[in-house]
Amino acid sequence: MEDKLLVYRSKRGSQAALTRIYGKYKRNLLLLAMSLLNDRTGAEDIVHDVFLSFVKGLDDFRLTGSLKSYLMTCVANHARNWNKYEGRRSNTGFEERAVACCTREPLESVICNEQMERLGNAMAELPFEQREVVMMHLHGSMTFREIAGASQISPNTAKSRYRYGIEKLRSLLKEGGAL
Repeated sequence: MEDKLLVYRSKRGSQAALTRIYGKYKRNLLLLAMSLLNDRTGAEDIVHDVFLSFVKGLDDFRLTGSLKSYLMTCVANHARNWNKYEGRRSNTGFEERAVACCTREPLESVICNEQMERLGNAMAELPFEQREVVMMHLHGSMTFREIAGASQISPNTAKSRYRYGIEKLRSLLKEGGAL
């Protein structure tokens, strides 16, 4: 309900509403883009482009579902195009992440950062299609039906990509000693 009100206010020219939408979803969208591209700079560019497109198209925009799902789908589509046309994939993009662990203990923070780096490296090993579905489902809280619609695949294909991606992550993390 808050999102519909924010979109309504944004259409009426409220900068505060646009700022709230950006602040509310920027972190989620950036994480998705970074996971799909393995490139922090490219991920930031994509999130910027998505918000710019969103603002430019506000007059014709109609929120029929979840704003978060809509924006996550836009980021995934931009990332897919980026990978296809720009070819800017880096295998070290996850190392650029600043991980904020919820601990005050230095040792726990170091362990958390190491685990996040392992997970990031394992995610980078997944094929793009699997990584996209895993991130959209786990981080974006999107259903397989929503992912299927966004990716123009069947819900069963989305479920399969998710299952194969999770299995590969488990295998990679066990090999690396993270589990």
